[in-house]
Amino acid sequence: MKKAQEIISSLQSQPQFRKLRSSRCIEKVFSMFLPTVRRFVEFGYIKNGTLFVVLNHGAGKQEFDNSIKMIKDVLKSVSIEECSDVHFSDIKAFVTHKPRRRRKEAIQTGTIPMYEERSKGEFDTTIIHDEELRAVAEEIKEIIKRHAK
Repeated sequence: MKKAQEIISSLQSQPQFRKLRSSRCIEKVFSMFLPTVRRFVEFGYIKNGTLFVVLNHGAGKQEFDNSIKMIKDVLKSVSIEECSDVHFSDIKAFVTHKPRRRRKEAIQTGTIPMYEERSKGEFDTTIIHDEELRAVAEEIKEIIKRHAK
């Protein structure tokens, strides 16, 4: 029986998973960057033998440009196992001006509270002089009475 790691390795060696291999290679290369550069890295991709690094701030581009020679020297001297099938000869960086997309949490409306209602809906709304406010208070009172059991 094969181990899980062997199965994953054999699957990754198939041609249809070429992009997965290049993605793992790019992540490994990014992990070798200095932390000052790494925090500005948005993502990367390989095109025509060039590794493009997309940065999210101009200061990151400046920091990347200052350490590009060191990064290239390290990549030439170290052989990365994940990059055995992926070949790139140059590294370039640019800054994206698109704002980061934030993941929106799924907001569920109309959910039933997971706690027991403490109010019984027994309060006086006749002391409210504003008609609109009194109507809202009456609606709240009815909702509480429906959920209070």
